[in-house]
Amino acid sequence: QVQLVESGGGLVQAGGSLRLSCRTSGLTFSNYAMGWFRQAPGKERDFVAGIAWRRSITYYTDSVKGRFTISRDNAKNTVYLQMNSLKPEDTAVYYCAGDYTGSGNGKFEYEYEYWGQGTQVTVSS
Repeated sequence: QVQLVESGGGLVQAGGSLRLSCRTSGLTFSNYAMGWFRQAPGKERDFVAGIAWRRSITYYTDSVKGRFTISRDNAKNTVYLQMNSLKPEDTAVYYCAGDYTGSGNGKFEYEYEYWGQGTQVTVSS
């Protein structure tokens, strides 16, 4: 059974930092591109960052470039999202997702086979 479990969300003041983790099990993690998406209240779920299954090439949506960093540890079957200089508009539920042999640049939900349950990130002004 494949499981993706996010952790690390919480409440932080604007300008602060959080590190999200997504621990996976039941899949060959090194064969999966991993993505982070987020969904704010009343909005669609949007791509935030992705990392390829090979060579760890990374991609970001424009609004987080220079502030967020995605990384992976294949030995721990875990993908991370380091979020710095957080803004109130970053408030959302954050989801990780896995895309078998994907490029890491998959911006649409249908490109990902597996999803976590999400973790809430709230940034106060």
